[in-house]
Amino acid sequence: MSFADRIGGAPISWGVCEAPGWGYELFADRVLAEMAGLGLRATELGPTGYLGKTSADVRAVLDRHGLRLIGGFLPVPMHVCSEADLREAATAMDTLAAAGAEVVVLAARSGDGGYDRKVRLDDGEWRRLFATLDTLREMAGDHGLRPSLHPHVGTAVEDRESVLRLLDGSDMPICLDTGHLLIGGMRPAELLERAAGRITHVHLKDVDLAVAASVRDGSRSYMDGVKAGLYTPLGAGDADVAGIVAGLEAAGYSGWYVLEQDCALAGPPAAGTGPAGDVRRSLEFLTGVAR
Repeated sequence: MSFADRIGGAPISWGVCEAPGWGYELFADRVLAEMAGLGLRATELGPTGYLGKTSADVRAVLDRHGLRLIGGFLPVPMHVCSEADLREAATAMDTLAAAGAEVVVLAARSGDGGYDRKVRLDDGEWRRLFATLDTLREMAGDHGLRPSLHPHVGTAVEDRESVLRLLDGSDMPICLDTGHLLIGGMRPAELLERAAGRITHVHLKDVDLAVAASVRDGSRSYMDGVKAGLYTPLGAGDADVAGIVAGLEAAGYSGWYVLEQDCALAGPPAAGTGPAGDVRRSLEFLTGVAR
């Protein structure tokens, strides 16, 4: 596929998130209609159940808007994983696979699913996490899905130290998220230099580094950071998005670039306003990068 055909959307760019108390959730039909109106032809799933309770429901709502499914985000408490957690993960993968997804984006979830506390693991919990990753990777393969572990704020794999431990202790494929890596204190370019061959999925964000620093040092919660403008349209922040994209393409990356600019809504935006404008600016920036 061409570069332009590998750019996808995500409901989180419209404020739709699985985290408890995140904010007002726009109806799926509005979000998907705005994606399609911007020229996007594929999307990630969003929170479990957002696009429908069954795979048939998901396919129907996507077909209605001319979109295909890239994959979905699946947070699992890997360091304290129970059989119930694995069954829940298997059910989510069933839905993704049956709805036509290619990728399952895994995250090492905190115990309560929130993103506002640091998750520090001892050696035993790291061993449990690696074992769980092996199990989830096998499950994904059984479902015909490509697994990708997402370093993410408020999870067990967040900062540079934990990302390096993951790289050393596992050969799990990686999702490079330009925003979450920077907030955690790791340059996306370093991950590309160290593990280009393991990057199988990409989330593109631009970041206001001053706000990111306040999230990283704990003086501002992740949610408050998002509300304070942590993420900007691509090209308007401090991340070298163009450089990362160029580096990935030079390294032979052939996967998806998903626009994932987390935002939180206090209420429904009026018609013609809202997050779609920022996504449009990001698409225009990427179009320029591709020239």
